[in-house]
Amino acid sequence: MTDTTTTPDVAATIDAYLAMLNETDPGRRAEMAGQVWADDAVYVDPLSLVTGPAAIADMVGAVHQQYPGQRFSRTSGIDAHHSVVRFEWQLADDDGNVTVPGLDVGVIADDGRLSRIAAFFGPVPEA
Repeated sequence: MTDTTTTPDVAATIDAYLAMLNETDPGRRAEMAGQVWADDAVYVDPLSLVTGPAAIADMVGAVHQQYPGQRFSRTSGIDAHHSVVRFEWQLADDDGNVTVPGLDVGVIADDGRLSRIAAFFGPVPEA
């Protein structure tokens, strides 16, 4: 993938990723993780470093335990080029109270699944 615009396939991958993040059923979440993440995928954020769809699904389960009833949503468009994507998101409750805002930077594998995500919490620091 070398174009500098967001293709429908990239948007579908990111939407599927967010759906997996919001899935509360562990079995369904694990199934979705296998569809969204490459077998050797790596997810990293300030608190976690996990490898593989099963470990990523388990990590998401821990987030659901820590923040029950909260959901992830994308709060920006998707910027993509050369198989690299970035977008902003938030974790919020049903009333819209934001617990964690963030930014993800990821790599899309040749098969269209995610191979890497680096998540950052909070706003980008001032210069």
